[in-house]
Amino acid sequence: MTTIPSLARRLDSVQSSAIRDLLALTARDDVISLAGGLPATELIPAQRVREAAAAVLSEPQAVQYGETPGWRGLREVIAGRESDAIGRVVDPSNVVVTHGSQQALTLVAQALVDPGTVVVVDEPAYTGALQVFSIAGADIHAIPIAADGMDTYELERRLAAGLRPALVHTVANFHNPRGVTMSHDKRAHLAALADRYGFWILEDDPYGEIWFDAPPSPPIAAHSDRVVRLSSASKILAPALRVGWMVAPKRVCDAVELLKQGADLCGSSMTQQMTAEMLSDTSWLGMHLERLRSAYGQRATALRTAVEAEFDDRVHISPADGGMFVWLTFRDGTDTTALLPTALENGVAFVPGRAFADAPQYSGAARLCFASSAEPVLQEAVRRLKSAHADTAHTLS
Repeated sequence: MTTIPSLARRLDSVQSSAIRDLLALTARDDVISLAGGLPATELIPAQRVREAAAAVLSEPQAVQYGETPGWRGLREVIAGRESDAIGRVVDPSNVVVTHGSQQALTLVAQALVDPGTVVVVDEPAYTGALQVFSIAGADIHAIPIAADGMDTYELERRLAAGLRPALVHTVANFHNPRGVTMSHDKRAHLAALADRYGFWILEDDPYGEIWFDAPPSPPIAAHSDRVVRLSSASKILAPALRVGWMVAPKRVCDAVELLKQGADLCGSSMTQQMTAEMLSDTSWLGMHLERLRSAYGQRATALRTAVEAEFDDRVHISPADGGMFVWLTFRDGTDTTALLPTALENGVAFVPGRAFADAPQYSGAARLCFASSAEPVLQEAVRRLKSAHADTAHTLS
């Protein structure tokens, strides 16, 4: 009898992303999906991408292997943009370009987290971060999110009681999944805690430029040099470029570059040069971002207005000042995990709150993405959600 070779033990604790699994179930044309965090296809600047591709492909070097930390020209563009955001000079040697920001998150975890290392995350948390830290064998501790971001004072209490994380991960701007933004005071407080207790902050910022009325406070990295910042071209340009990046102290960048050599040697020189061409076209980029912010702001308002009209005080829905998500919480005891199958039958999908934090207090919550659907579609999605909620309530009664 042939023995089947075993898989690595690190897979024992890894679960597939609930969101990716759900996307497979919502691929039907008759389902309006508020589940995935996908940018609006019609707002992706396809013509500008074509122009960038044509410009880049005029040079044969664009399709050659590149440097492991990324094409120098793009690192210079990112360094300039980060210098403006943080308020101090960022050198291109402090930038590593990756295959999307998820690869950056993975490589940073490999560089900074050993099995058993304590890592602090938001609660509820970005599921991609939970997967990465689980694979790394981290001892994950969650700190609740409030309306102004991570409860840094609760973190301080735990640190004073002896918690010693190597890393604190947070999505400070337009949080995924909660939709909230960390206040200026909490950013400064978290940075001060990192300096005092000697941990790294992993500032995950894919949504920071998608603000509606006013830009968020300066990054956490403006307050400390113990910060690794992640971002991406996926949400503001095009996901298929697969261009993300990290900005970090040189020794972290060197460690990540070494690990990246074993992962993919280098990314796509072509798409990195295309990204640099678009990001450096500041006049066009400014107009594009204004269009994106306006459209997403209108969609966020349409979704929130429809939810409040259809459900009244039976739900609470988070404000939407930017990003792509709102967080809905039923006040009538509805379990969103139980509601989801009925919602799919009614032609609408969302992500239950328990996908982001396996705790009872999130059983009545759901993440809704407003970015990828026009206002009339969002309004119809909420009507379908109300019908599903009524069907579920009738069944239980």
